[in-house]
Amino acid sequence: MRYIKFLVLFTIVFTSCKANKNMIDATAVAKNISSKKVARRHMAANFDKQTIDAKLKVNFDNGKTNQNLTVSMKMKKDEVIWLRGTKFITVFKAEITPTKVRYYSSVFKHSFEGDFSMLKELLGVEINFEQLQNLFLGQALLDVTEEKQDVSVMNNRYILNPEQQALLYDIFYTINPAHYKLDNQSIVNEAKGLRLDIKYPNYNLINSVVFPTAIEIKAKDKKRVTAIDLEYRSVEFDTDVTMSFNMPSGYKKLTF
Repeated sequence: MRYIKFLVLFTIVFTSCKANKNMIDATAVAKNISSKKVARRHMAANFDKQTIDAKLKVNFDNGKTNQNLTVSMKMKKDEVIWLRGTKFITVFKAEITPTKVRYYSSVFKHSFEGDFSMLKELLGVEINFEQLQNLFLGQALLDVTEEKQDVSVMNNRYILNPEQQALLYDIFYTINPAHYKLDNQSIVNEAKGLRLDIKYPNYNLINSVVFPTAIEIKAKDKKRVTAIDLEYRSVEFDTDVTMSFNMPSGYKKLTF
């Protein structure tokens, strides 16, 4: 009987410790600290593994097209992002490197190979490889330590923005004090009626890595609203990832 009690107690303690190890402290308080400290802590929270192998559920809706896909994403940090979208069959493949975007759809028989203009068309803002990588990881699109920042506390979150906003757009970051990753980042160009909002509803602790569970992207211009919702279904780090990409011939070339 004493053995059974000990076993039950051990199981409860072990399970509790394991659960706490994989939980993020939701009671963290946004204290009054300098913008420099907030910026540094956010940069320190950056992803430090070498590879990602993930499965995502993705919904794309731009008012004309509403599509649900399962997407495989493989990433070698700072080198390449590989995507394959399927819906019973392969709908598209994409390979993004720091210098080039390659994409094709075997369903629509079109392809693209070139600069990042395709991503600009999709999101409404100029974006490079590092910024796209940061988007997937819950990090700021821009290095928040390169410029002086203003900081305020609102709803127990840090609101960070450059002291001197850029000429073409304003940018704002909402940083969670529990892990210093982003809850939200917004890029706004009021003159052109452009707005990009990227929200991170929640994070999980996966093998001691704070990682988004979902990403909600909304890009607005004067003509349309594009919504892209991504939900991570499975994520693995530092595994051997293989990425095959062969651009087919005879497809219609997309231009932007």
